[in-house]
Amino acid sequence: MPEIHQQRPEAPAVSVIIPAYRATRYITTAIDSAFAQTFTDYETIIINDGCPDTAELERALEPYAGQLLYLRQINKGPAGARNAGIRAARGRFLAFLDADDYWAPNYLAEQMRFLEMNPLADMVYADALLVGDSPLAGRTFMDAAPSTGVAHFESLLVGQCTVILSGTVVRRQRVLDVGLFDEHLQRAEDYDLWLRLARSNAEIGYQRKVLLFRRELPTSLCSDKARLFLNEVRVLAKLARQAPLTRSQEKIVAMQMEKMKAAINLEQSKIAFEQTEFRKAAAALQKANIVYNSWKLRMVLFSLQCSPGLLLCVHNYRKRKRIDAT
Repeated sequence: MPEIHQQRPEAPAVSVIIPAYRATRYITTAIDSAFAQTFTDYETIIINDGCPDTAELERALEPYAGQLLYLRQINKGPAGARNAGIRAARGRFLAFLDADDYWAPNYLAEQMRFLEMNPLADMVYADALLVGDSPLAGRTFMDAAPSTGVAHFESLLVGQCTVILSGTVVRRQRVLDVGLFDEHLQRAEDYDLWLRLARSNAEIGYQRKVLLFRRELPTSLCSDKARLFLNEVRVLAKLARQAPLTRSQEKIVAMQMEKMKAAINLEQSKIAFEQTEFRKAAAALQKANIVYNSWKLRMVLFSLQCSPGLLLCVHNYRKRKRIDAT
């Protein structure tokens, strides 16, 4: 399938942007959910980001020939793929959809209705039902990571508000004004963009309606928590270097960096424990608890140091019980 530039005579209100890399298994579900929208003033853009399975991807896209804009490029990562879609987009608004997620039929209608009712809003994000291979499947995203209060720079920094990428609709010009996604970031590039939008005084709103389905996969970019946290640390370090911050904001950034580093140590401790590297697990847990200062973690650390075999038996027993319960 060659690069296709399919355009309507008039620019649509919304450009739906779907990057594709090793996405053949689920991408038709994502595209079908886009084409099933009750809101119809939109275009759909697929970006083949140097897919190693291009032949399979293009066979999957054949039924949609003439209905979407298909772009091919060398692999640039999620940020580079989305930026290619943004540059090709003609809509006033951008709606991002990852290839392994999918929308409810009223997704765009509800998001656009929110923006019409809040004309000063530059972006809106919605809640999602978590599906797939995850202990969180069946819960909503905002159950696990609630958004509380106004979504502004500080609340995004400390995690009081957490934006779901596949649940966002944002004004294209606003994204252009702050410089698009940072292509140097392979992960947490969306977090970086939300922070830059918030710092530019973009008004960000959210609604608790479950309008999308977020697929949790062991192979997804978000499945490796330690690497995800490491990239969030990089985003915060970039912010500290480049952005003019108030003293209060500098303190918040420094505090969040310490929390993220503690979270990385905690994840590394869990991995080392699973691999029966008990000394390594204890060392990482001790570093994490300098920040957490948790008596529960102190108890685990004591068990790791004194009777790691017994702790592993208890852990494996509880894991089997959880598996049996599902």
